[in-house]
Amino acid sequence: MNRIDAKRRNVVDHRKKQFADPVFKETQYPHRLNFYSEPPTADITLEQFEQWAIDRLRVLAELEACSFRNKTPAETATHMKPLLDKYLPLDSTSSHSSQLHAQRQKDHYSHFILRLAFASTEDLRRRFTRVETMLFRLRFQADDSRERAAFVRTLNLDWEPVSEEEKRELAQQLGATLAAGFGGKRGGPGVMDEDWCKVDWTRVPDLVESRKVYLRGGMAYVPGREQQSMVLNAFTKRLEEALELTSRALPNLDEDDRLTPILNHLSKNFIAPDSGYTSAGSSAIEGAEISARNIDNLSQHFPLCMSNVHRTLRRDGKLKHFGRLQYTLFLKGIGLSLEEALIFWRTGFRAVSDDTFNKEYRYNVRHCYGDVGGDSNRRSGGSSPFGCQKILTEHAPGPGEAHGCPYRHFTIDNLTTLLRATGVTDPAVLKGVKEDTEAQRYHIACNRVFEHLHKTELKRAKDEGIMTAAQLETIVHPNEYFKRSYLLKHLDAAPKRERDVKMEAVVSFAGS
Repeated sequence: MNRIDAKRRNVVDHRKKQFADPVFKETQYPHRLNFYSEPPTADITLEQFEQWAIDRLRVLAELEACSFRNKTPAETATHMKPLLDKYLPLDSTSSHSSQLHAQRQKDHYSHFILRLAFASTEDLRRRFTRVETMLFRLRFQADDSRERAAFVRTLNLDWEPVSEEEKRELAQQLGATLAAGFGGKRGGPGVMDEDWCKVDWTRVPDLVESRKVYLRGGMAYVPGREQQSMVLNAFTKRLEEALELTSRALPNLDEDDRLTPILNHLSKNFIAPDSGYTSAGSSAIEGAEISARNIDNLSQHFPLCMSNVHRTLRRDGKLKHFGRLQYTLFLKGIGLSLEEALIFWRTGFRAVSDDTFNKEYRYNVRHCYGDVGGDSNRRSGGSSPFGCQKILTEHAPGPGEAHGCPYRHFTIDNLTTLLRATGVTDPAVLKGVKEDTEAQRYHIACNRVFEHLHKTELKRAKDEGIMTAAQLETIVHPNEYFKRSYLLKHLDAAPKRERDVKMEAVVSFAGS
């Protein structure tokens, strides 16, 4: 994808050369783990470039959501396993899988693609480093111990191994360190069986603080079980340095014009993963009455963004353009037919005449459904329902407009008032929402409200084995919110085996 003009090849700026060696060389992947020290050089298609980045972003976004929702490391590992197996699998070398090279190549390339997308600002670099370190930690802990040790030996981390003689000399002190690691109790591997190393104590301040190492002469004696901390610190430090280098190189790169919009789009998706990343479908839920006359009743299952638009329409009898567009596509997504949509909007616009409605509004509704417009619009069935990312980042509402995301576009007082009107009165939930919105974690605030409003149904569904907590991916689409809410509130509407099929469809992972 290098587009350097032939006349300029001999005078390429050195800062462009340091970004990657342009000469193709086959990359080998002897280990499951990767510090991503060498950029890839082989050609891939534009479709692979985008899809691999999207798949990795799904994983990173969900990892960040686990952190925001205060899941324990064990809960996070359980929750992430099916996502990793689906979007970013990495088999161990000992598995002898025929997909090893393809899996590791996708992991390698997708990391560097997102590194390009998230190197532009300090905030993006910080967040990318954080979630990539979380992903590396998950893989490091799950890796085979022998393969992990072989990988660590290739890193040249400048650790000084502790000799057998020094172990015997410091056996009492090292034994006390091991005991501290077991909560003060003796047990586990003995001093001589442990793989010790020593480093300058400033390289492991977290281990020093938690008293998991023995200090002597400015050196920290680190047992093998705690060496993960040093590997993670090294990974984070190297990635921070690489991202800083990338950020300086970005303005000087002669990149393909086709990549710029992809990278810009990806960089926005740490606010909330894009609607294209979700399984929100456009088909009606079996057994649900999706009709114009039933929308008021169904609105109890709407997310806050859509219930606010609905309330405004019912109160004022009108909506401005982007409110109509956002809501029409949402209703289309829950299964409202074009005929019913026209009935709904005609009755909703109670202050206008039939002639005015037909002249000013009817065409727009039909266009959303792909009934009119250009050939491409008709072939595609019209526009897709807006996901959280689009609602959050495009067309911020102005005076008199009701579209957008209340968690982002409302003041905290107005948001609290709206939440109370929808039945959210728990002070702890309201406090959590306030903290989430202040930290710009808008989709997390929405999920917090969903879990509060459906806590009884969620508990029952889990207790009856209809679904597990690990199957519930973070909601990032208003239509997904509606479907999950409706099915949870109608657990008794079908025999259990049918409910199982429905819930499996609702909580299936993105892209299914």
